[in-house]
Amino acid sequence: MGFGPIGLPQILIILLVILLIFGAKRLPEIGASLGKGIRTFKSSVTGEDEVNQAENKNDAPKSRDDGG
Repeated sequence: MGFGPIGLPQILIILLVILLIFGAKRLPEIGASLGKGIRTFKSSVTGEDEVNQAENKNDAPKSRDDGG
């Protein structure tokens, strides 16, 4: 298994260095923020966000004013 000139041992070394630099506690935070950024970018490129906002405005429950 390889990704071009980078093999499995090189990937493991890179992951180990990242673990040593950032620490085990910060890695989940970094992963979560990276995932959120990718989702935001993807939705802005595809225009999903605009469509969802328009649908949410149409589906929002209307407040009734009984007046008394």
